[in-house]
Amino acid sequence: MRLSKTTNHAIRVLIDCAQSEDQLIKVAEISERLGITPQNTFKIVHLLSRAGFIEAVRGRRGGVKLAQPASDIHMGQVIRAMEASIATTSPTAKESGKHLGQIVNNALDAFTGVLDEYSIADMAAAATKSAKPRAEKTKKKTSTRSARTVASKTVRQRNAAV
Repeated sequence: MRLSKTTNHAIRVLIDCAQSEDQLIKVAEISERLGITPQNTFKIVHLLSRAGFIEAVRGRRGGVKLAQPASDIHMGQVIRAMEASIATTSPTAKESGKHLGQIVNNALDAFTGVLDEYSIADMAAAATKSAKPRAEKTKKKTSTRSARTVASKTVRQRNAAV
């Protein structure tokens, strides 16, 4: 199943809020950190707020934070709330006495059922773990490149001297 961009961004916003540990975060900061346009971020924050996942505080000192602990927000819940517009197939075709729409609904329930086993806290922990190795890989690549540059300069200098 393919999730909409809005749902993908909503999950990323929730993970960002979970990593802030109950502090208010400015929507503009979330937008910048996640590389989402401010307009889309405000729209997503509004949808998440209406669904009860985040709390929005207006004003100069305002921002957003999770409305409940990250461990209590399950991925399946978020997807159901954000993908409310998933259309069920019309029951015109029958297969083994079941409507096609019923089969699609069963598949969607199975998909979100598996995701109900994972919380936003799980996703935030996984995101934190995967961010550390990337930073180390970047450092290694940079040091390898600089070593290659020094080695190639040395070779060029030797060849020029000969």
